Amino acid sequence: MPHHIIDMSGKVVVITGGSRGLGRAMALGFAEAGADVVVASRKIDDCNKVVEEIEAMGRVGFAVAANVSHWDQCDALVDAVYERFGQVDVLINNAGLSPIYDKPSDVTEALWDKVQAINLRGPYRLTSLIGERMQAAAIESGGEKGEGGGCILNISSTGAIRPRGHIIPYAAAKAGLNAMTEAFAEAYGPQVRVNCIMPGPFLTDISKAWDMDAFNERAERSIAMKRGGQEDEIVGAALYLCSDTAGFTTGAVLRVDGGVE
Repeated sequence: MPHHIIDMSGKVVVITGGSRGLGRAMALGFAEAGADVVVASRKIDDCNKVVEEIEAMGRVGFAVAANVSHWDQCDALVDAVYERFGQVDVLINNAGLSPIYDKPSDVTEALWDKVQAINLRGPYRLTSLIGERMQAAAIESGGEKGEGGGCILNISSTGAIRPRGHIIPYAAAKAGLNAMTEAFAEAYGPQVRVNCIMPGPFLTDISKAWDMDAFNERAERSIAMKRGGQEDEIVGAALYLCSDTAGFTTGAVLRVDGGVE
């Protein structure tokens, strides 16, 4: 395996929504950097496929079926990971959902609740449980200045700061996730760092439903890079924020959006 600029050897990384898109890219990126990776999503078969790729790199992969919109499944995920590894060094709250609707009044109460549950409630529960354990482990080991703690990374969206009429429930949830990032950084500091990435438009499997001609035309006008992002272009930012290199970075919200206006 080639030397990686960021060494995550010995680290256990948990990634929700890790079976596809940006989650899969980060799972493989962290494994390449030496980490063992827990891949969590609703469909266990999809998780297992990513685990096979991780294990082909010589790392340990662990697939867990979990729908983070459900509090009890968040609890079960945490229990399963600590039973398997005894530690979590990095939690990446990546699972998300953005509904499609013709007009705001078409959003039902059930759909509103589902969007908030996946994008906001799940990250809250996982961060509260795992962050608390990270902090306790660091204090027990004498890491009062953050040594031996851990890192939590939330995956938000530029929709949180540039909300539009077609993503109102999603934008509200992601704005809440940005706020929660800063709050948890204060709650669990200095032992645990909590940061956030706001991706812009990435060409994941979701983009297959886009009108690409219209998107490319819009990108020429409103994105400095004149294009959408590729999945692996999220990995460097995630590795940096979760590594010791970013030891003085917490409560940060980083745009990775190609320079969206």
